[in-house]
Amino acid sequence: MKRTIVDASQLELEDNVVTIKRVTKVVKGGRTMRFTALVVVGDKNGHVGAGLGKAAEIPEAIRKGKEAAIKSLVELPMDENGSVPHDFIGKFGSAEVLLKKSPEGTGIIAGGPARSVLELAGFKNIRTKSLGSNNKQNVVLATIEGLKSLKTPEEVAKLRGISVDQLFN
Repeated sequence: MKRTIVDASQLELEDNVVTIKRVTKVVKGGRTMRFTALVVVGDKNGHVGAGLGKAAEIPEAIRKGKEAAIKSLVELPMDENGSVPHDFIGKFGSAEVLLKKSPEGTGIIAGGPARSVLELAGFKNIRTKSLGSNNKQNVVLATIEGLKSLKTPEEVAKLRGISVDQLFN
């Protein structure tokens, strides 16, 4: 099921720079240095997005990354514990991120790139494990892909044409 892209104008967004990389291009006159910044934005209330910005200066790359992240904001389902509705594996490229439902008091158990996505999305109790590639950009995007693919019990019941009570019994 495709989640709708969110209008960011009425959200109070926080941003987090996951990584900044220096890239060089060899040209006839020498090397040109540029920077890429991977930025995650979220409102800590079920909305999160990630973007990549590239520029000759670091602040400009971060600004561009933030703009790209705001354009890619998605809305995510969350249960009453501040966890995911069910376990799921998010995949992007060769990176896979296992997202596990957790009880109250667990906190966010996640590695660096996945943690920044989950904190800005507003999850309180979740366990994750990064599988496959440890490329930061792919791990961030795999986490968001997995979160986008989650379905609430109400959505599943509607797809099956039954009530939520029948779904759990």
